[in-house]
Amino acid sequence: MTWYPLQPCDEAFFRTAPHVHRYSVQLAVPPERVWASLVSDGALADWGLGLKKLEWLTPRPFGVGTRREVVLPGGAMAVREQFFRWDEGRRKSFYGYEANRPLVRAFAEDYLVEESGSGTKFTWTIAVEPTAKTRLLLTVSDPFNRLAFRAMPMRAKAYFAKHP
Repeated sequence: MTWYPLQPCDEAFFRTAPHVHRYSVQLAVPPERVWASLVSDGALADWGLGLKKLEWLTPRPFGVGTRREVVLPGGAMAVREQFFRWDEGRRKSFYGYEANRPLVRAFAEDYLVEESGSGTKFTWTIAVEPTAKTRLLLTVSDPFNRLAFRAMPMRAKAYFAKHP
């Protein structure tokens, strides 16, 4: 498989990227349960997002510098990710450092887990900067992407309702 390098990102990218989507959902489980799921071997794949593969490339314990590889549904795209923030039990953020298709220049995600009443407020943020060749395509498809990305927090809610 050919891998294309992506630009590294930091916290500022979540404010400056051309496409930023942020979603919050209230989950009826404690923050420790949400965090345990996020760092499990299955992680987001367990939530029913249809990921073809999610593999941690770095041994435990995880922290800043941890890497993983994710293959999206149907094998449409594979991304290798590196975590640049890791606040154990509360927050983690990564950027894609390689992808198997040259569709984006930069890509990052942030996962925030906060205690909220008798449960957890989970906030997921995704930030994307397309390449020059895909800029128009991503701009036109942004409303669809916004709806598609909304599936992540909704799947989290369904998962934790079944697996408290």
